[in-house]
Amino acid sequence: MMPAGRGEMLTILIGETDRHGHQPLYTEIVSRARRAGLAGATVLRATAGFGATARVHREHVLAVTQDVPVTIVIVDEPAKIEAFMPVVDELVTDGLVMREGVDVLVHRGRKG
Repeated sequence: MMPAGRGEMLTILIGETDRHGHQPLYTEIVSRARRAGLAGATVLRATAGFGATARVHREHVLAVTQDVPVTIVIVDEPAKIEAFMPVVDELVTDGLVMREGVDVLVHRGRKG
């Protein structure tokens, strides 16, 4: 559990079809964040967006595969985020990675 106070938010924007081996890249990033002992990670799927290529990616109802943007958000203490950056550098070959300071007000899990 992360204590309240100053933290950092790591935000990673990639494509839903980006892969690491045989699994989605976002799955690999979340798995490694968990193994690294980070406080938590959340994956958000967008309906549309564009990045460095300026090509618009959007959700299509009839498409079998979709390459919509996916955002991974990880918040923890600055030192833990810094220690995780080599993993991000290794895995993210196409995308956007951002870090910013945040004030963590509450971080608690359900009891039970």
